[in-house]
Amino acid sequence: MTHRIALVAVFTMAMATIGLSSSQICAGEPKADTPKVAYRTTKIDGMDIFLREAGPKNAPAILLLHAYPSSSFMFRNLIPLLMDRYHVVAPDFPGYGQSSAPPMDKFEYTFEHFADMTDKLAKELGLKTYAIYCGPDVGSYVGFRLAMRHPERVTALVIQNGEAYAESRHKGFWHAFEAYGKDRSEANAKHLHKHLTLADNRWHYTHGARDVESFSPDTWTIDMAILARPGNVENRAALFYDTKSNLKDYAKWQAYFREHQPPTLVVWGKNSGLVTAEGADMYKRDLNDAEIHLFNTGHFALEEDLYPIASLMRDFLGRKVTKNN
Repeated sequence: MTHRIALVAVFTMAMATIGLSSSQICAGEPKADTPKVAYRTTKIDGMDIFLREAGPKNAPAILLLHAYPSSSFMFRNLIPLLMDRYHVVAPDFPGYGQSSAPPMDKFEYTFEHFADMTDKLAKELGLKTYAIYCGPDVGSYVGFRLAMRHPERVTALVIQNGEAYAESRHKGFWHAFEAYGKDRSEANAKHLHKHLTLADNRWHYTHGARDVESFSPDTWTIDMAILARPGNVENRAALFYDTKSNLKDYAKWQAYFREHQPPTLVVWGKNSGLVTAEGADMYKRDLNDAEIHLFNTGHFALEEDLYPIASLMRDFLGRKVTKNN
């Protein structure tokens, strides 16, 4: 009985978030002003950059930055739970999702250049301040670089399985990447080939999960279709190589945390195969008031723990961001 009540409460919260009453749900008559998600493409440096955008343009902004091997599709269920209060923007990085995938002689695939693109997109959209959802791996590498560039614009950080400390890496997972970063040889590259397979893409999502049936196969199927675009294997390899830059930049990110103390919420899948459970608490070394929450799931925590994470975000952003705008 308690479980049923909890499910009803979660469903009611979700429907209230997008502005539907129980009578409208039954009647199939959504309100005329029900918030909607827009799917847009804009030009940044000659590239088509795809984004999902929702919420009032005059509301506090949130940038949702996605993980490898995914895209803004990973936020498809989170956006409707935030867009009543916030202007939500979730872009696809070059080579990912619906964005352009220029060849390497036209675009240098590095996290720094992803930060360039995100910075220009924020300016294009008129975002003067924003919170950043630093998604797992790529999302955090880009988000931390963007935050360092414009600390005055960052209203808050939400960090989800994005490491900023070398000790939080699962050494077994990262060993091949570190070897490739030191020597970009084919001998070292072959150890990374498995990360371009369907089985490994699925592993990124489901490893450490409580219930694999919570994960839609659409996720890794779409990711593999995007990977199959001409040149994308080489583009991914360039980013694999650039993971070495994070080892040099961890200290810079930590210094940013200490100096600027951005309000920070850490929501962490403790069973990730990429980062350790202890990695979440490491943020307390440099962020005095970081709020840490661990979930019994893997790297893509939103797939299994969407509603509790969304609830934490709404509470946290309501206290730290909304009241200050």
